[in-house]
Amino acid sequence: MRRMVSVYLPTWSTDRVRRHGGPPPDEPLVTAISVGSARRIGCACSKALELGLGPGLPIAQAQARVPNLHVVEAKPEEDRAALGRLARWAIAYSPVVALDPPDGLWIDIAGVAHLFGSEEKLLEHLLGRLTSQGINAKAAIADAPGTAWAVARFRGGGIIPVGRSVEAVATLPVAALRIPPQTVATMQKLGVDRVGQLAAMPRAPMVRRFGKDVALRLDQALGHAFEPINPLIPEETVLATCAFAEPIGRLEHLQQVVRHLAEDLCGQLVKRGQGVRRLDLILRRVDQKGASLRVGTAKATREHGHLAKLFDERLETIDPGFGIEEMVLVASKVEPFAEI
Repeated sequence: MRRMVSVYLPTWSTDRVRRHGGPPPDEPLVTAISVGSARRIGCACSKALELGLGPGLPIAQAQARVPNLHVVEAKPEEDRAALGRLARWAIAYSPVVALDPPDGLWIDIAGVAHLFGSEEKLLEHLLGRLTSQGINAKAAIADAPGTAWAVARFRGGGIIPVGRSVEAVATLPVAALRIPPQTVATMQKLGVDRVGQLAAMPRAPMVRRFGKDVALRLDQALGHAFEPINPLIPEETVLATCAFAEPIGRLEHLQQVVRHLAEDLCGQLVKRGQGVRRLDLILRRVDQKGASLRVGTAKATREHGHLAKLFDERLETIDPGFGIEEMVLVASKVEPFAEI
């Protein structure tokens, strides 16, 4: 069962500036962007928002209202680079982490939540660590990325039980569907304000009026359409990959491939003088759905037979669907290996 975390960073740009020598948290800070010939607020920190300053407001007006306002030029490229570094950090929670720019991350925690005790404890741990680093964050867990994204941004976050995506988003505004603002405005003029109202419309007239992209976003938010994400795997990561000409699905075949991948990966670790402490197995199905398993060791090792056996029982929990077309074994945490 897929379980997705959407991490929302509402003040990411100003948080990044503040964490790199910016003003203290009790002083208002905004970034400035150019819109035509005007300079407007691109991102406002929590303190600035409390003072009534928000994105889109002209900088001149903002400074007139708040004389001690700190203004820095927006640097989207630096924001994105920092988001990439944060994604690498988040791999500690799952092997499947992807960027959701400009202000979010995706984390697929299927198969790994139990390592933290529960989904609730994982979310608490994640948000606690972000807050301790001066990062304002909200997060939601749901079956589908679109559901989690909507809940994180329009319900303040939380955990949506398995199979409850439709109920979770039905009362949310249509803006929660990740559709263009002009489309949202058109819907509102027609009296369609909530996701549930849009979902209740006959499909053919709805598609003709608003387009296929809106229908797709609706299905993704309701959990009716699969939405793939592309996990981030740092270039320096040690991994072994196997793609199949014909999909596989039998347990003994999966176990055999894991043994082959473990031997390959441990050979690479020997050359690097490293051992693995955390190992992730990523499986990609022919329907583009995926699954992942994570195991850890008490000390650095590169005994491929032992590492493969750690996955044997857990592979029984994998649903191969119509078949697995690729398997990737990732050494997501390594250490120098000391020969005894």
